[in-house]
Amino acid sequence: MGDNISSMNIWFTSDLHLGHVRIIELCRRPFANVDEMNEAIIENWNSVVKDGDRVYVLGDVALGTIANSLPLCQRLNGLKYLIPGNHDRVWSSYGKKIRELDVLRYEEAGFIILDEDMIYKTGWRLCHFPYVGDSHDEDRYRSHRPVAKSDDEWLLHGHVHEKWKVNGRQINVGVDVWDFTPVHEDEIKDLMLIAKAHN
Repeated sequence: MGDNISSMNIWFTSDLHLGHVRIIELCRRPFANVDEMNEAIIENWNSVVKDGDRVYVLGDVALGTIANSLPLCQRLNGLKYLIPGNHDRVWSSYGKKIRELDVLRYEEAGFIILDEDMIYKTGWRLCHFPYVGDSHDEDRYRSHRPVAKSDDEWLLHGHVHEKWKVNGRQINVGVDVWDFTPVHEDEIKDLMLIAKAHN
């Protein structure tokens, strides 16, 4: 039996960094330790995402010891689509050739791996990286940045962590600015309407 499209919800998120101890300090995440962070992110995800829903993860899903952190994703509800980010071992420039074992690990964790820069059905561009901006002081990974096809193209991205939620036509779907919870497609549309009204 196929998906019940009428009851399916679409969600976006990024930069979970499951298993990454240092991200708590680097992004001032409100957790006592990495286990507390992992459990909060999983609980928040499952509180909104149901089994038939689709979730687009725009990169950097798990770090630390990947054999321990990536399997946590098996506990996340919904159909999971990954647009790889710079910390994902299936990212094309991760630092070594993508190995079959890495792809298999992400697939076993429940991910369908997508292109690193793609256009969603609404016309939104999806990429881990913003057009401009970074979580550091300089824009890294310049050759991997998306390029807008038009002045009115919206980009959903991650990578910048807590730096902003909306920056021009860039919307950061990273957990650090969404209470560690995926954001619904309708909320993205509402943000776009608000931004357009102020231009």
